[in-house]
Amino acid sequence: MMKTETKDAAARRLARIEGQIRGISKMISDDRYCIDIIRQVQAVKAALAGVEMTILDDHISTCVDHALTGDDVANRREKVEELVAVLGGRRK
Repeated sequence: MMKTETKDAAARRLARIEGQIRGISKMISDDRYCIDIIRQVQAVKAALAGVEMTILDDHISTCVDHALTGDDVANRREKVEELVAVLGGRRK
């Protein structure tokens, strides 16, 4: 399970990103300069990467740590395979 502070941080960041997305939509509607829109899209992508890292860090410090220190070899293998798939860009 995700730690409460991670959930709160992710929720705050996602609310900010949601506002950025609405802003990009308005920029498109207002026929703003393409490069300005692209820069905002890049900012959103960077912000989403930050959310992803926050959640991944939490996952490693909770679920993965628990699996690696536990006795369940199958669970340990599953957590490692999940990480490899996520970090390698593959879907499980």
